[in-house]
Amino acid sequence: MREEQYEISGMHCAACSASVEKVTRRLEGVERSDVNLTTGIMTIRYEESKVTPEQIIAKVEKAGFGAALRQKEREAQPEDRAGAEEAALRRRRTELMVSGAFSLVLLYVSMGQMLPFGLPALPVPEIVSMHAHPVNFAMLQLLLAVPVLYCGRNFFTSGFKALLHGNPNMDSLVAIGSACSFVYSVAMTFLIDYDPHTYVHNLYYESAAVVLTLVSLGKFLESRNMQKTKGAITALMRLSPDTAILAQSGREVPTRQLKAGDLVLVKPGARIPADGSVTEGESSVNEAMLTGESMPVEKRVGSQVIGGSVNQNGVLTVRVERTGEDTTLSRIIRFVEDAQGKKAPISRTADKVAGVFVPVVMAIALLAAVCWAIAGQPLSFVLRVFTSVLVIACPCALGLATPTAIMVGTGLGARRGILIRSGEILEVTHSVDTVVLDKTGTVTEGKPAVTKLVPYGCKASALLSVAAAVEAVSAHPLAEAICAYAGEQGVEAPPRPEAFENLSGRGLKATLEGHDVLAGNRRLLEENGVDAAPLAEEAARLAAQGQTPMYFARDGVLLGLISVADKVKDTSTQAIRAMKEAGIRTVLLTGDSRAAAGHIGALVGVDQVIAEVLPEEKAGVVQKLQAEGRRVMMVGDGINDAPALTAATVGCAIGSGSDIAIESADIVLMRDDLMDVQRALRLSALTLRHIKQNLFWAFCYNTIGIPIAAGLLYLFGGPLLSPMFAGAAMSLSSVCVVGNALRLGRAKL
Repeated sequence: MREEQYEISGMHCAACSASVEKVTRRLEGVERSDVNLTTGIMTIRYEESKVTPEQIIAKVEKAGFGAALRQKEREAQPEDRAGAEEAALRRRRTELMVSGAFSLVLLYVSMGQMLPFGLPALPVPEIVSMHAHPVNFAMLQLLLAVPVLYCGRNFFTSGFKALLHGNPNMDSLVAIGSACSFVYSVAMTFLIDYDPHTYVHNLYYESAAVVLTLVSLGKFLESRNMQKTKGAITALMRLSPDTAILAQSGREVPTRQLKAGDLVLVKPGARIPADGSVTEGESSVNEAMLTGESMPVEKRVGSQVIGGSVNQNGVLTVRVERTGEDTTLSRIIRFVEDAQGKKAPISRTADKVAGVFVPVVMAIALLAAVCWAIAGQPLSFVLRVFTSVLVIACPCALGLATPTAIMVGTGLGARRGILIRSGEILEVTHSVDTVVLDKTGTVTEGKPAVTKLVPYGCKASALLSVAAAVEAVSAHPLAEAICAYAGEQGVEAPPRPEAFENLSGRGLKATLEGHDVLAGNRRLLEENGVDAAPLAEEAARLAAQGQTPMYFARDGVLLGLISVADKVKDTSTQAIRAMKEAGIRTVLLTGDSRAAAGHIGALVGVDQVIAEVLPEEKAGVVQKLQAEGRRVMMVGDGINDAPALTAATVGCAIGSGSDIAIESADIVLMRDDLMDVQRALRLSALTLRHIKQNLFWAFCYNTIGIPIAAGLLYLFGGPLLSPMFAGAAMSLSSVCVVGNALRLGRAKL
C-alpha cells in the first residue's frame, strides 16, 4: 500500500470535498481517501499495482477540480506560499470593495423611493424616475448590477462547472439563485414598454447583486480567519533563517545549502540555522516556539541545539548535524501538517450530510417554488422563494466545523510544545481514563543525582571533597553524579589520585595524597577490614527507597556514605495530582524493584504501582488494563517503551522530541514536564467541545434557515425572507463557525 497527499484546487465547500472523496474512492485499489477542506489536502492510500497517480489526478480533474502531488520540500517555500495567499486575499478585498460600492448605489436606486426622504435631487431627476422613465430606471439598475456580477464571476464559473460535472456545490446554489434573479430582471426590463406599472415592480437586480456581495463578504472574512487558523504552521515555517554564516570563511550562504559537518557562526539575536552541537562558545538559547519552554536554555560546548531557536547573548559555533527534512523543525512541521490534514471520526457524519446536501437543497428549492406556483402565487414570489432557499443553504459551515477546530487545536498544542499526530488522536485523547507512567525519565529525571550525604567522624565538605577526587577517575554514572554535585556545591577536590583500581561489582580503590581511599559498597569495606556497621542501618533504609548508598573510607577509617538516586521531577507530583482531580486513574509501570517503585509511587501519589516488569512485558500490562474496559494513555520516553506506546489507546512520548519519539508516538511532548500530559488531555477536551459547538450551529442553522426561506413563516402570516437577508445569513454562518474555532486558539491549557 502507498499513501500520498495531493493538493486539491477549486474546492469551495464541504460538498466539493465530499465529491472528490467519492470519485477517488470508486477507483479500484483505493483503500481510503480523505479530503480536508480547510487545508485543501487529499490523503489517499492505494495499491500501486491497481492505480497510478496519473489516474487519481485524471479522476479528480474529471470531477471538475484540480489535483497535484504535494511537494515535500516545505522549508523552501513558506514565504512564497504565504505571499500567494496574501496576494489572493488583497485581490478579493479589492473586488469586494468595488462590488460593495456598486451594490450600495444599486440598493439605494432600487429601493430609495421606499425611504421617508426619497431619492436625492439629481441634475435631471426625471431620467431615473421609476414612474416617468421606467426603462431608464431599469437600465440604470442593469448597468450597476453588471460590475457586481463581474466581481463575483468566480461563483458562476465554479458553480456552473461543478453543476455540469454532476457535483453541485455551494457556488452552484449561489450562481443559480443570482442568475435566476438577474435573468428574470433582464426579461422584465424588455417587457416594461408593454406594461410599465406591472413590470417595473418586478425587478430583482438588487437581489442578484447584493446576494453576491454579501456572500463574497462572508467568503472574504472566512478566508481571512482561515489564515489565522494556519498561524501555527506559518510561524513554524518562518523560524528557519534564510541564510547562515560559515564559521571558517565568514561567508553567508543560503541555509538550504548547508550539509552535515559544516561549522556555522551564530551571533546574538540570530536564529540557529540547523540542528547540531555547540563546538565553541556559551550562550542562552530561546526554544519557546519549538518546545513551549518559556525560559531560555543554557548552551555550552557539547550541548545540542535545535534549528530555528534563537541565540540570545553569546556567540556560538555550531557543527551542523541534520539538515532539510531531517531537522527537528521540519519533523515538527510535518507532524503538525499531517495532524491538520487527517480527519477526526466525528467529522464523518458532517461529511455524509455534505455529500448529499446540495442536491437535496436544490430539490427543496424546486419543490417549494412549484408548491407556491400551484398555490397561485405570481412568478416574482416563486422566484424569490426559489432564490432564498438556494442562497441560505450553507454546506460550508458543515464542512468547516471539524477541520477548523482541529487546525486551531493542533496549532495551539504545537505552540505549547504538544505535538498531536492526527485529528483522530485529538478526539480520542479526551476519553482517556487511565494514564500509565513509565518511571525512569518520565516521572523521574532519568539520570542519577546525589540525594543525601551522611558524614561519619568528619565534615560533609571533607567527605564530598574526597569522594569527588576519587570518583573523577571513574566513568560510572554514579561517579559522575557525585562529581557534578560537588561542583554545584563549590567543593574543591584534592588533586587527582596517584593510583586507582576499579573493582568490578564493589567500587574502586585509590591512593590520594598518600592516603588509601575506598569508595564502593559495604562488601568492599569489609574485605579491607573497615567497619561499616555504624551506617549500615541508614544504608539499608536508603536502599529500600530505591537509592544507591556508597561508602567512603580513608586509611581504614569510615568517612561516611553518599546516596545517589534518580530524582523525581519537580512537576511530577503536581501533574499526577491534577490528573487524579480530573478523575483519571494513574499507574506507575517500571522494571525497578518493588521497594524502589513503591517509594517513588508513594512520593508522587499514583493510584497503583506495577514493578519488576520487563520492557517487552509492558505492552501486556497495557492490554490487560484495556481488557478491563479502560481507555489507556501510555506515557514513556518513546524508545524503550515502544511496544507499550503502540498497544495503548494513546501513546505519549515525553522528552526532548527525539527522532524515534516523533516518528512513533501519537502525542509528543517536547518538554520534560509531566504537566504537559494533563495539558494534552485538556486540549483534547476543549477541541472536541468546539467541534460539537460548530456542528450544532451548522446543523441548527440549516434546519431553521431553509424552512423559513421556503416560506414557512409566510404560510402562517409572517414575512417572506428576502434573498439578500438569506445571503447575509449564509455568510454569517461560516464566519461564526470559523470565529468560534479561533476562540480555541486563545484558550489556556
